[in-house]
This record gives sequence, C-alpha cells and structure tokens, in this order.
Amino acid sequence: MMLRDVRSEDVEAYVRMRCDPVMMAELGGPLSREQVEARLRKDVVEVAADRCWAKMIVPDGAEDGEVAGAVMLWPQEEDGAAYSEIGWMVLPEYQGRGLAKTAVRRVLDAAAADGRWGEVHANPGATNGPSNGICRALGFRLLGERDLDFAGRILRTNHWVVLPGKHTGSGAE
Repeated sequence: MMLRDVRSEDVEAYVRMRCDPVMMAELGGPLSREQVEARLRKDVVEVAADRCWAKMIVPDGAEDGEVAGAVMLWPQEEDGAAYSEIGWMVLPEYQGRGLAKTAVRRVLDAAAADGRWGEVHANPGATNGPSNGICRALGFRLLGERDLDFAGRILRTNHWVVLPGKHTGSGAE
C-alpha cells in the first residue's frame, strides 16, 4: 500500500466515498455531488499550499488511478484553540484489510517527523466500531463522547487524541 497526495482526478473516488449512504452513515448521510466536488477542489488547493495532508490510499497491485480510500490531517480550531484533526474513509470493497489502520499509522509517523501538528484529534462516530478500534489500536486516548458539526449536521462522536510519535504500532506493518 502507498499513500499519495489527492489530485483533481480523484473526483470519482471522492464521490464514491462521500455521496454513498452506506459510506456516510456515520457522518449524517450522503453529501451532494456539488458539495463533494467543491471539497475536492479545496483539498487540492490546501495540499498544494501544504496546509493539510489529504492522502489517497493506493492498494498494492492497484490499476492506474485506483484508490481504496483516503486519510486526511488538517488544522482545526475550536473555541479559539488550534489543534490538528485526522480522519479516514475506506471504500467497502477494501474494508477489513487493515488499510485504514496502516494509512493512519503512516500519517501519524509522518506528522511526528514533520513536528508541526502537535496533538492529533480523531472524532469517529460513537457507533463506528472499526474506526474507534483503529484509534484504540494506535494508542489514541479516549476523551469521551461529544457532539460535532460536520457539513451542517450534528454528529455524536467519540473524541480521541494522540501525540504523533507516541502512538503505538509505529513502523512497517
């Protein structure tokens, strides 16, 4: 598996991940294609300016342009306090293979080496067992449940935090 920066050509992968009711069940339901295309354009600009990391997960042996999902790390602000947040999605046909866990681990390793991200927060849906399992497995500390606004929707999430370099499972898988 490898990670590469998101690019404009990833529009169909973004649509598959964010317009699908099953993929978006923990995030309040599907977004419109227009919202997703706008998000992709923003992500491409932010990555080019090195303000966020939006990485596409490319499975071993993938065809040209084939991706399994994405992992993102971005700056966030809440109540005047700046912090970093990480999130990930893996398409259904690639789930259960450890790709998300490996991708999150690699991004955390890169964040530790980079040094600018500080503590990294994750906010998977409170009932999203696989994503909460990734947080547990990688040494995130559970701060509790909370409600978050995502794309104009209030979601019940588990709030996790980890300091890159202090997470578990660093290194190759």
